[in-house]
Amino acid sequence: MAMFSCTTSVEREDRHAAGPHSGVRCFLGVVALMMVCALPVLGRAAEPGKQAGRYNVLMIAVDDLRPEAGCYGVPVIKTPHIDALAAEGLLFNRAYCQQAVCSPSRTSLLLGRRPDTTQIYDLQTHFRKTLPDVVTLPQHFKNHGYHTQGLSKIYHGGLDDPASWSVPHWTPKKPSYGKPETLADIAQRRQEKQKKMGPATQVLERDPKTGIPLKVTAPKYRVYGPAWEDPDVPDDALPDGETTNHAIEILRQIKDKRFFLAVGYLKPHLPFVAPKRYYDLYQKSEIPLAPNPFPPKDCPQIALTDWGELRAYMGIPAKGPLSEEMARDLVHGYYAATSYVDAQIGKLLAEVERLGLKDETIVVLWGDHGWHLGDHGLWCKHTNFESATRSLLIFRVPGQKNAGQKTDALVEFVDIYPTLCELCNLPIPEGLEGTSLVPLFEDPNRPWKKAAFSQYPRSGVMGYSMRTERYRYTEWRPRKGGEPVGVELYDHAEDPQENVNLANRPEYQNLVNELKKQLEAGWQGALPPKPAE
Repeated sequence: MAMFSCTTSVEREDRHAAGPHSGVRCFLGVVALMMVCALPVLGRAAEPGKQAGRYNVLMIAVDDLRPEAGCYGVPVIKTPHIDALAAEGLLFNRAYCQQAVCSPSRTSLLLGRRPDTTQIYDLQTHFRKTLPDVVTLPQHFKNHGYHTQGLSKIYHGGLDDPASWSVPHWTPKKPSYGKPETLADIAQRRQEKQKKMGPATQVLERDPKTGIPLKVTAPKYRVYGPAWEDPDVPDDALPDGETTNHAIEILRQIKDKRFFLAVGYLKPHLPFVAPKRYYDLYQKSEIPLAPNPFPPKDCPQIALTDWGELRAYMGIPAKGPLSEEMARDLVHGYYAATSYVDAQIGKLLAEVERLGLKDETIVVLWGDHGWHLGDHGLWCKHTNFESATRSLLIFRVPGQKNAGQKTDALVEFVDIYPTLCELCNLPIPEGLEGTSLVPLFEDPNRPWKKAAFSQYPRSGVMGYSMRTERYRYTEWRPRKGGEPVGVELYDHAEDPQENVNLANRPEYQNLVNELKKQLEAGWQGALPPKPAE
């Protein structure tokens, strides 16, 4: 099972050490290397306080990144560095978040547990309120000898988890916009709001031991600028460029340690602000718009949203659809912001290679959920449709088989936690609700999960959605029990854009009943088959 190259911390220490006894160290290093390589490649546990795991981890988290890039078959988007990463790794064509909004999705991923277990469905509640003793993904690595560090948005803003990190979390300081007139206008309006209303948010509850906020109010006000902007500034005049520079500094500082470095990028989240040169990569008139700017036929109203997140920005109408010109401006902005982040990822990965860390560092790149770009007449996320729940996921593992391939296996973000544990030969904690993806590195086409599960809350209702090989089936269930208030069924073989809801058609009732039973069986009933002995 020699799936990965056998590079260990012994080799790393020998590379960076020198002295009169270097020959002895080299001999001992070779002996230790032989002993390590004689062990099984996967499943070797490291005890707390002992030598850290087999690889470094560079986890790159991107906000609102759709699974659209050149490597995902969308050549209009300029993403050469993401494409290069995919060419050396394994791309997951069908990876699904567990709830299509920032904090619940990130919480689910970083805890390896689903929203109904974390009980995190909003942006105001810290998971330590509901699961005070849970061990997060980076915390687990820290407990096994890793240096763990988080930069920019990893957990949702204002809800960081100090227990996850070896050193305090770092946040960029550069402004969200780049044009002086925009910044001046926002500063003036924010000052006026603060005078009238005081602080925008308040902490309602703190952890009595650590003092971290466990519950905060929703903002009383926000001061929004335009939905997009193209300032003629260098990359590091904006937060994501600043984050890249800092991440490179940190890599240089920790290169001799076993590390778990989590780097978060804020774009392409609204507002779509990117240096002008990234806007100039695109001819706006040639940017395609959504081919289905209308709700699915026979779709229950509860499945849709009024995309209030976007409507809060200057110039966006308070109700009704967008004009074609405005829609094209927004798609242009989203593409430019995506290319801007792609450039940051390229700089970061180039530094990993320059430092000689590529052969001992796992890179995992994910977007926290998808994003509507006018499809179904929707923008933003906050739904159970394919466009919101499906996101980008790429792993690059040193020495992996099948580098550059893609897999169509149905995978979920809760799978990332156990996968990284197994790849690094750390024990997989009890209580995780995902499945290690390591067998897919060996055989990307092997049989896998029967379904992936997502959910989204509405007032008094929870929408549970299941993506199978062919269908998406969704039930909107009252929290207090009773029959669903809405049911959706989309046939991806005939209707990949989910334009026609088949759930209420008589000829599909047998299928609906089968999928209903499968949804009720949940994720435990959809696990992949065990490999043959």
